[in-house]
Amino acid sequence: MHNTISATNHTSFTVGSLDRAIALFRDGLGFELTSRAGRDPASIQTITGVAGAKVEIAYLRRPDHTVELIEYTGPDDRRVVEARPCDVGFAHIAFDVTDLDGAIAHLALYGAVAISPPYVNKRGGPNAGVRVSYLTTPDKVTVELIERV
Repeated sequence: MHNTISATNHTSFTVGSLDRAIALFRDGLGFELTSRAGRDPASIQTITGVAGAKVEIAYLRRPDHTVELIEYTGPDDRRVVEARPCDVGFAHIAFDVTDLDGAIAHLALYGAVAISPPYVNKRGGPNAGVRVSYLTTPDKVTVELIERV
């Protein structure tokens, strides 16, 4: 099969508060806000297949990745997903850090809460020997922090 993918464009999260999520990604994780604007509802409804969809979208960039944050204000029947890491469809974003404890404390200023204390991965795989922690944000985005020790 011919591979036509040339690059990763972005990772996207639907959030309950664009202001709160921007603060976390910009001030907490060091991304730069590159755009923030509404979109044509007819276009969004066509692209997503969600009748009544109304959105405001922000893009934030680091040298190595772009994140898209979407806040829906319609339709009225939208809900909060309570997915667990074991649930099909669950996703998270992971960052390498040099000070795991400091990063956890810093992200707490933006409402991120560690799911459990940092854990040293004593098993195999590409992250053998690292300290790792999952955090959840007020917008239900799971952030994994990985510190090489």
